[in-house]
Amino acid sequence: MTPTPAPARTPLVELTGVGKRYGTVQALEGVGLTVRAGEITCVLGDNGAGKSTLIKIIAGLHPHDAGTLALDGEETRLASPREALDRGIATVHQDLAVVPLMPVWRNFFLGSEPRKGKGPFRRLDVDHMRRTTRAELLRMGIDLGDVDRPIGTLSGGQRQCVAIARAVYFGARVLVLDEPTAALGVKQSGVVLKYVAAARDRGLGVVLITHNPHHAYLVGDRFVLLKRGAMVADLTRDGVTLDELTRQMAGGTELDDLRHELRHDLRGVREPADPAR
Repeated sequence: MTPTPAPARTPLVELTGVGKRYGTVQALEGVGLTVRAGEITCVLGDNGAGKSTLIKIIAGLHPHDAGTLALDGEETRLASPREALDRGIATVHQDLAVVPLMPVWRNFFLGSEPRKGKGPFRRLDVDHMRRTTRAELLRMGIDLGDVDRPIGTLSGGQRQCVAIARAVYFGARVLVLDEPTAALGVKQSGVVLKYVAAARDRGLGVVLITHNPHHAYLVGDRFVLLKRGAMVADLTRDGVTLDELTRQMAGGTELDDLRHELRHDLRGVREPADPAR
């Protein structure tokens, strides 16, 4: 008797044929994206590929013009970033929204500070925020030592990690990361990718926006490649090698054509004659 296959998990977020136009400019057209719990979906593309527009649609900043956006299998249109956040979608932008001179714990709860007391004696629950920040960072494997230090004294990688831990604590089910390693060195990039993988292991669905195929391949489960607003590839980790992913990211057949053209031009170059001969 043939066993009945297990039902596929309903995606947390699913975009089908999504398009977005700004006036006469077609920023996205026919883009699909699937985000499942416990998986990292990497979106790759050069500048102008449409990555930022895709982020804005998922984060509720801009509505899509064509196609469908479904959350937990239910078609919807996100009206604002607050609605996206209420539905469990947290976006960590490249330019982190932090107050550099405030301590780590204050930035961790920024905009959602718990209070204690009543009436005129109501005040911030500082002890709770300190304890919670320290505990949640440690749960993600992040040991900053002192959460009272200004967040501006942390490295770029550490600030990204704090933002990831914050999103997990406040109940995010989908974590969208906008180029988290773009301005970081090799070591700090590795630290951030480690915590991106930790968020996936905690059961979140992660969307990693990047232009670096090496970083994507280290942690990704699925790879969506964008080029001039169109989706040119939707690949799984089992179906692509790093070399092939890098080749497609670099231009694929266009790169091969350029290589052929350059070799042809070089063959036509002649060394200048030696006047001494």
